[in-house]
Amino acid sequence: MHGEICDGWVRALRGQTLCFTGRVLIDGEWIVRKCCEETAHQLGANCKSDFSRRITVVVHGDLASQAVTDKQRQYSKKLVGAARERDRGYHICVVDGDGFADLIEGFPALCRKLQRAQGRDDHVYVLPRPGDGILGGPLQRQRVGHHETDALALDLSHLDKGTEAHEATVAALIDYLAREQVEARGHARNAPRFDAGWSRGDEVFIAEVKSLTGTSEDQQIRLGIGQILDYAHQLQPTHGRINPVLVLERQPMNPRWISLAEANGIRLTWAPDFAGC
Repeated sequence: MHGEICDGWVRALRGQTLCFTGRVLIDGEWIVRKCCEETAHQLGANCKSDFSRRITVVVHGDLASQAVTDKQRQYSKKLVGAARERDRGYHICVVDGDGFADLIEGFPALCRKLQRAQGRDDHVYVLPRPGDGILGGPLQRQRVGHHETDALALDLSHLDKGTEAHEATVAALIDYLAREQVEARGHARNAPRFDAGWSRGDEVFIAEVKSLTGTSEDQQIRLGIGQILDYAHQLQPTHGRINPVLVLERQPMNPRWISLAEANGIRLTWAPDFAGC
């Protein structure tokens, strides 16, 4: 989406007109502009070497959180141009290397915010966001089929995500966060596959959602505690402190789970109020 309206996401490459600031860092590998353009063409995008209003997406490869100037780096004029058009009320999206890789793989990419250096028209910052590399695109409720109660006992970690109770809890969480003016998001492309994530200020939260209908409450909660601790542990070395949350369909019957979760640094919450989220 471009022009006067942007909901914060670039959802596909098809139909976009791209320009690149240079080579792009994709999953730790530098990819030259020509190869990036060839990939974009294969996925239905057009590419231009020069910046103009025909551009809908600027892809910057290595400039996140850095000041760039069109005096020092010729290709940075494209970011400066995008900022200038935004100032005039015409929105041109900007994605980074991770965002371009997301679009290649069919994931939505975050449209980056730009900030001018104070008093300098030729300096632009591409701002980082809490949850970069952890949080993916907007979270949506999934349509599910029906599973028999006996089947749920066979592989809870897989089948729970396909139950109506699970997805109803996810939907209620999305609605609750929206009322708090917080966007519920899925996992990033290379992050562990947690059920939901969000940020408040600089704090990042990841959540595992567990239904309790038609199965063993103790088994589900034990499974959820193990999963969310594992996800947070995987993310901590590269992303620092993460807030793990276990979200339940309803309040657990045994209050011991509340103290157990707290002792392990997990926020335990449940529908419909989601206290502590």
